[in-house]
Amino acid sequence: MMQRRFTLKALSAAAALGAFGLSAHAADTIKVGILHSLSGTMAISETVLKDVALMAIDEINAKGGVLGKKLEPVVVDPASNWPLFAEKAKQLIDQDKVAVTFGCWTSVSRKSVLPVYEEKNALLFYPVQYEGEELSKNVFYTGAAPNQQAIPAVEYLMSKDGGSAKRFVLLGTDYVYPRTTNKILRAFLHSKGIKDEDIMEEYTPFGHADYQTIIGKIKTFASAGKKTAVVSTINGDSNVPFYKELGNQGLKATDVPVVAFSVGEEELRGVDTKPLVGHLAAWNYFMSIKSPANTAFVKAWSDYAKAKKIPGHMDKPLTNDPMEATYIGIHMWKQAVEKAKSTDTDKVIAAMAGQTFPAPGGFTSTMDPKNHHLHKPVFIGEIKADGQFNVVWKTKGPVKAQPWSPFIPENKGKKDEPTK
Repeated sequence: MMQRRFTLKALSAAAALGAFGLSAHAADTIKVGILHSLSGTMAISETVLKDVALMAIDEINAKGGVLGKKLEPVVVDPASNWPLFAEKAKQLIDQDKVAVTFGCWTSVSRKSVLPVYEEKNALLFYPVQYEGEELSKNVFYTGAAPNQQAIPAVEYLMSKDGGSAKRFVLLGTDYVYPRTTNKILRAFLHSKGIKDEDIMEEYTPFGHADYQTIIGKIKTFASAGKKTAVVSTINGDSNVPFYKELGNQGLKATDVPVVAFSVGEEELRGVDTKPLVGHLAAWNYFMSIKSPANTAFVKAWSDYAKAKKIPGHMDKPLTNDPMEATYIGIHMWKQAVEKAKSTDTDKVIAAMAGQTFPAPGGFTSTMDPKNHHLHKPVFIGEIKADGQFNVVWKTKGPVKAQPWSPFIPENKGKKDEPTK
């Protein structure tokens, strides 16, 4: 009789857990979604973000987890397929019951999932620089807004130290981030007296591999007698043939410098960087930065990559800006959950305001109390022969993000806080 009562109690407890979409196992863990392309054109950039997220989760679990529970990662592959991002987001929230998602790279993937997170009042941490012009209650943007990357980079190119550029090539992959960023940059250049005839704008599709004609056009455009610079918002694996062609055609940084917003240490892994020495990238972090926090971060990643036998990283472990932003985001979310004593979306959002974390970039990163963006330093680095970057310019300290660019007239009067 006692055994029967115990069995009935166990069954009713299991049924109760089932009614709430939980399992006995799930009740002991907090599920965390990882939504990154592990195949397709964006895998070159996104796969490593999945890996560094798993490293951060392992670190947190080794120190006791969150609220006394271990974090349980749920990894899905949307395969560089933008509508599939939304489907995978729904799966993570509805079926897997994740408390938070860390994911996306391209803005088109983020815009694909945005209605899902807003409708279901779920949380997304987005770790990549982007075009701004968005401010959702349900997203924390741990990458750069345009005033934390694109605008400072162009200002540098126009400065004496940056070569005093007077003509600009705006070259990008054909989707929302490059087109919107270049709309902002064109308006900014107009404000500095640069006319449209001194701006060339070109786009190529995702996965584009033949840059011979475009490099030829850039050389022709640059032959007009004014100092010319290229601003690259090419994303994904197209960067490899672009930089190879740059080297093939001998377009040196001393002639026409290229500053990239989506090329870091990982994207240069498969490229002979010797012909690219002196070309530039603008980020909020470089692996070469000297700071105790970065030394610890690079060592942790190197040890993890070797232990997990991560392809490419066992013999050449590399860190980059979106990896740092992913790492900061996961640790800040943990801190917010512990402050809120809950994984409830609204409670965590409130607790995220003002969170700080000692970033590997050498500064304390702060989550803005209102606009869901990090205050971040800006660095401009020159490509070195070994594929690392030498920092040639940086801000004095962290810069507050401006999600709504002041160079676009329709942004006048927009508030610096989520509207939903």
